[in-house]
Amino acid sequence: MLELWIPLGIIVLVIIIGIVIYNGIVSRMNAVARAWADVVVQERQKNNIIPDLEKIAAQYSQYESSIMAKVTELRTSLNRLNTEDMDLATLSETRTKTSSLLSGLYAVAENNPDLKASSLYNNVMAEISEQQENIGAAIRIFNQNVEDFNNGIEVIPNSLINSMFNKKRKLKTFSDAQAESGFEYRPDIH
Repeated sequence: MLELWIPLGIIVLVIIIGIVIYNGIVSRMNAVARAWADVVVQERQKNNIIPDLEKIAAQYSQYESSIMAKVTELRTSLNRLNTEDMDLATLSETRTKTSSLLSGLYAVAENNPDLKASSLYNNVMAEISEQQENIGAAIRIFNQNVEDFNNGIEVIPNSLINSMFNKKRKLKTFSDAQAESGFEYRPDIH
């Protein structure tokens, strides 16, 4: 009788371990999806600031007409972000447009003391700075979740369970080509 229970116990244990691994992969994927949604939410939070930027740009459009065009481009880019698809290229494009817009606003403010002294301008710029910090934090959390997920599908025995049942692919982390261009060193990571 004992000879029957030992193989049966081993089979049950293997099935339980397989279920735990499968559920771990699903949980990690869900964490990545949630983290991506958080990145998009933080990025779109800037949409709440854009009407104030438009107001500032309209007030000072005689000084800098390109600001309104940059605000419109940023709004379009923000609207293209999607919580369903992890579109790192669109997020990177949006961050580049935000940087370009901020550079333009800083230049306009430097040339126009009235704008620089405007409480609306100062409040909007402080809010944008805070939003940029929040987006950076959300991206770090997203990248950490991607790393955890990738580890979860690549280590043994998880890779075996993934190849048989989940069939999830390795995800890419968010990277910023503009920021990376400032470094001469590039790690040889494949």
